[in-house]
Amino acid sequence: ATVPEIEVMPKKKILFVASESTPFIATGGLAEVIGSLSRALAKNSDLDVRVVIPLYSDIATEYRSKMKYLGNIFVPLAWRNQYCGIFSYEKEGVIFYFLDNEYYFKRPGCYGYYDDGERFAFFSRSVLEIMPFLGFFPDVLHCHDWQAALAAVYLKTIYCFRPEYQFIRSLFTIHNIEYQGKYSLDILEDLFGISNSWRYLLEYDKCINLMKAAIECSEKFSTVSPRYAEEIKDPFYAHGLDPIVRRNEFKLTGILNGIDVDSYNSETDPAIFCNYTKEDPEPKKRCKEELQKMFNLPVKAETPIVAVISRLVSHKGLDLVKTVIEEILRQDVQVIILGKGDSIYENFFTDLAKNYVGKLVTVIAFNPDLSRKIYAGADLFLMPSKSEPCGLSQMIACRYGTVPVVRETGGLYDSIKPVSLGGNGFTFANYNAYDMLYVIREAIACYQNKEFWPELVKRVMNSDFSWQRSAGEYEKLYRSMLQ
Repeated sequence: ATVPEIEVMPKKKILFVASESTPFIATGGLAEVIGSLSRALAKNSDLDVRVVIPLYSDIATEYRSKMKYLGNIFVPLAWRNQYCGIFSYEKEGVIFYFLDNEYYFKRPGCYGYYDDGERFAFFSRSVLEIMPFLGFFPDVLHCHDWQAALAAVYLKTIYCFRPEYQFIRSLFTIHNIEYQGKYSLDILEDLFGISNSWRYLLEYDKCINLMKAAIECSEKFSTVSPRYAEEIKDPFYAHGLDPIVRRNEFKLTGILNGIDVDSYNSETDPAIFCNYTKEDPEPKKRCKEELQKMFNLPVKAETPIVAVISRLVSHKGLDLVKTVIEEILRQDVQVIILGKGDSIYENFFTDLAKNYVGKLVTVIAFNPDLSRKIYAGADLFLMPSKSEPCGLSQMIACRYGTVPVVRETGGLYDSIKPVSLGGNGFTFANYNAYDMLYVIREAIACYQNKEFWPELVKRVMNSDFSWQRSAGEYEKLYRSMLQ
């Protein structure tokens, strides 16, 4: 008798479209999300996950030398016909594609150029054009932030009448609604190559708004935390887009980001002074001692270290810190601030550190290695953001047993719950410097409870911020879009 053949269901194909991804190029949290989420999803054997980003000149030779050249095509963009080289690189089950055009991407950094609109229009159009070349038409086109918004728009306008594109569903994820991709309406046809008949999709507040257009064109859109999905319906958080969000809220979802728990791991991290486990965090005390020595702070186990690792800008809550920092320093406490940002904050905290030698250290730098030493050596981590779509720093702090002090907004609200309710940190709701000061004093007093504090550190380290949970939520969302 013949054995009946088992029907193998084809994998669901997911294509991430983004402007950056770890480990290749990163300017912030977006890259970590793309790199980590794609790898977490790829662990599911039912999914074929691929990522496409531009081939920037800043991508290191160690990666470029291992890329495989697949070929090149020419991409139409309004009156232009631009070269697009296609390279691939496979990592942990994910195929990464890199789109090469030296005119647009052979420059230092990723953003901040006068022609960013044209650069990312070319990138987004190229994503649609490479599909026939690769023989890969995804089930879900997952676009991230305004730089990839046009991929979702092109799919539903220029490409919607081509049979092979008609069953592609698009998901647009907002990582930060503040940056929307706004341009003059005059360049709709000439720069983006989109007919004026589609103008109503992109026009908002008398200009082109790429984020608005992607929200309108996608089957679903999402944010990087459930709380942020609610907040962006409010004018206070939405930077003018709240009417569009409310009109489309039937297709809005919030999924909390995770972090790379293998990279941020106190047991194995080579950057910290000594390793320790969540079962036995006692060696963390040595990390604190070595950190105090590094910064010439008095070596005192009984004095808590409060750390701030952040961009030094007002929406990260630095105006609150600036208001009450001297009252914080009157406590038995040491404060370490690491970051770069607006000169007003850089200069203020640098000058203040000269007046509080032995209590306040300010390092104006972006230094990932030093940040890990501070995460591991500090006792409290202060993150009083005015708005925070998700936030990774509070999750990283938890991985090293450093207890967060946060404002209840966005992903901070979703990831950190009050100690008084059995949670993993100290929180305050109002954007008020003295509310923040109150909970900092509460945290310092709690630190002095030598029986409770070690148990709190263990509780904090047991917080689950792995991508496995978030990837499961995204998979459910993809499948709901394909039903």
